[in-house]
Amino acid sequence: MNKYIVEFIGTFFLVLVVGLTVIEPGAGMFAPLAIGSTLMIMVYAGGAISGGHYNPAVTLGVWLRGKCETKEVLPYMVMQVLGAALATLVIGFQKGNPVLTPMAPDMTKALLNEFLFTFALVYVVLNTATSKKTAGNSYFGLAIGFTVVIGAFAGGSISGGAYNPAVATGITMMGLSTWNNIWIYLVGNFAGGATAAIIYKFVNPDEV
Repeated sequence: MNKYIVEFIGTFFLVLVVGLTVIEPGAGMFAPLAIGSTLMIMVYAGGAISGGHYNPAVTLGVWLRGKCETKEVLPYMVMQVLGAALATLVIGFQKGNPVLTPMAPDMTKALLNEFLFTFALVYVVLNTATSKKTAGNSYFGLAIGFTVVIGAFAGGSISGGAYNPAVATGITMMGLSTWNNIWIYLVGNFAGGATAAIIYKFVNPDEV
């Protein structure tokens, strides 16, 4: 149960910071830095307990890599989405439930962007937080958090820069995106996470 609580807390704060920094008045151009830094500190805070996934696509990738038990996959994902959902309620209260204009991304470009940077995120997680070659390092949280920073800066204007199905659920509930578009995130994020696990196992056959 401790693992699930940690996943809930970490995802809650990640989505909370997304909403508070993106919805005006927000953090403007510094929003990606705040979001990535939140992921970094939550990874450091909860990594020793749950692995610090805070992202269903990461959980999928870690499971495919063989570092997450099958029985824990669904509970992890449920707690991540619940954390995101609660964060949206808090954001609505703190921001005064503003009426937002949802993004209207180009479907193909957004799907590719979500796939690529989710791949990058999960690939970094696997190499810095699950590999025997980097075991015991102190930089894993920084590497993971700043992968989101660069993804948000580079691709945020294309897809919204979720790279996380729980975050995608959160921004949809906030009104920053529409339910009609959530499939873009689900397909792109889970495909990116799964592909990262496949590539990781291919280039690290000694760790399979």
